[in-house]
Amino acid sequence: MPSITPCLWFDRDAERAAELYVSVFPRSEVLSVSRYGPGMPGPLQEGDALTVQVSLDGNAFTLLNGGPQFPHSEAVSFQIACADQEETDRYWDRLTADGGQESMCGWLKDPFGVSWQVVPTELPALLSDPVPARAQAATQAMLSMRRIVVADVLAAADAAAPPQG
Repeated sequence: MPSITPCLWFDRDAERAAELYVSVFPRSEVLSVSRYGPGMPGPLQEGDALTVQVSLDGNAFTLLNGGPQFPHSEAVSFQIACADQEETDRYWDRLTADGGQESMCGWLKDPFGVSWQVVPTELPALLSDPVPARAQAATQAMLSMRRIVVADVLAAADAAAPPQG
């Protein structure tokens, strides 16, 4: 089966983005950098990065400096499943620092405009609780948040109906 590698198009910040991502995600590294050569067409100059291959916690990504034609949008985002609130907070803080932007319901944009969803692993079970009142209360709580605070989502579910089982 072929492998699938996301390719993220940047105007000219692929190397800086790679440095950020490698510093944020454990077990990550820059694997290779290809550079614009003499006379190559494109938006950058000789010696500037064309592509940067990275491994982010074992997941392959290609970062491409292709110019301003295709900016990032929320139509594509990357989910980070976080084991606990501490991990959720760490990813949230690192990816919104230095020009990143908070959005709603656990979504954010990093300083380069790439969208991420920082999601505690407990959240999907709370949102799909078999007791409709709990699921609805959890969903309403999550919809009011920027950064997900799973204890607050759980408290809202518990206030709506006691946990079953």
